[in-house]
Amino acid sequence: MAGLVASPAFADTGDTAWILTSTALVLFMTLPGLALFYGGLVQSKNLLSVLMQCFAIACLMSLLWLAVGYSIAFGPGGSGIFGGFAKSFAAGITAAPLDGQTIPEALFMMFQMTFAIITPALILGAFAERVNFAAVLIFSGLWMLVCYAPVAHWVWGGGWLAQRGLTDFAGGVVVHTTAGISALVFALMLGKRQNFPKDMHPPHNPAFVMLGASMLWVGWFGFNAGSALGANGDAARAMLVTHMSAATASLVWMCIEWVSFKRPTLVGIATGMVAGLATITPAAGSVGPVGAIVIGILAAVVCYGAVVLIRNRMHIDDSLDVFAVHGVGGVLGTLAIPFLASVGPMAPGLGEASIMGQFGVQLLGVVAVAAYSALVTIVLLAGIKLFVPLRVSAEAEEAGLDASSHGESAYHY
Repeated sequence: MAGLVASPAFADTGDTAWILTSTALVLFMTLPGLALFYGGLVQSKNLLSVLMQCFAIACLMSLLWLAVGYSIAFGPGGSGIFGGFAKSFAAGITAAPLDGQTIPEALFMMFQMTFAIITPALILGAFAERVNFAAVLIFSGLWMLVCYAPVAHWVWGGGWLAQRGLTDFAGGVVVHTTAGISALVFALMLGKRQNFPKDMHPPHNPAFVMLGASMLWVGWFGFNAGSALGANGDAARAMLVTHMSAATASLVWMCIEWVSFKRPTLVGIATGMVAGLATITPAAGSVGPVGAIVIGILAAVVCYGAVVLIRNRMHIDDSLDVFAVHGVGGVLGTLAIPFLASVGPMAPGLGEASIMGQFGVQLLGVVAVAAYSALVTIVLLAGIKLFVPLRVSAEAEEAGLDASSHGESAYHY
């Protein structure tokens, strides 16, 4: 997020209009963007289950964010670890700007709510096609409150990582590292799908994948450029570098597939785009367009390699490659910032920080958040499975979650 400055007496109408738009764009990323992207990647008998999980998570996170999530993340707690409960249920929040901002605090709360929605929704790609719906809801709600909100406080709410100078413009650590690490742990604890990896079906609807990915691309402008918290030059540069990273990563991923398999695929170019977006997210306020192109190239090469390693070599069933794309991409972008912040035109530089000094801070943030996310996920899943099963039965998995969990079917033949 953009650095805080002295707060004006009244909200700026231009900044407010842009963040209103950005808020809608970020919600659009989950509903319907991520839902269609993930839905197209699974088998047809599991399409509705993915859409249902995305929709239900969006609703549940909204209520929990209002109740206590926002206060935990952005409350006035002075420990550097936890924001407290002073702002629970929007207590004390008015139309006036929050200190250091030019937008109403109510709007800032809503903008941040959309981040709290999409982050646990990203994780569902790791356990698609075999998870128990009740476990999804319980885990997502607890995880947002115990993992996401505290980390948001550490980084964006003035917490201990912010005090050490960690740079994370729009969520490489807060969103992608937390979700990616938790997705990997969830996939390992849940176990593989019945036929993985011997008899895996291709994505049932690549058209849905492309449509969902395109919505994510458009929505990501709200995600990254909106994180400038104003209609200003920082937002303009963030939008430019976001677009360049996504375009570059898409083409590089396509070329890797083309060379490897003698044909480019629609699913591949769309996946490359998501990798480029995830990787530029922490750096969107710290690099210029040349740095963004470098990040796009690195995102495609490294995330593609991670997919091959995790799925084909290690045989870990992270169903939709959440860790390889979002987790690896978020970490890569976070660690690349010190080396690319001064590369090319429009690059803002590191200010008074040294490259290796800033890299040390970035590495500390990644390691601490990754370890915390893994620990929280292990504890939550171990507790949840004492009360409800984490996955459906073998018979229900074979029938498909649409019918077995929800009694519905996306297609009638």
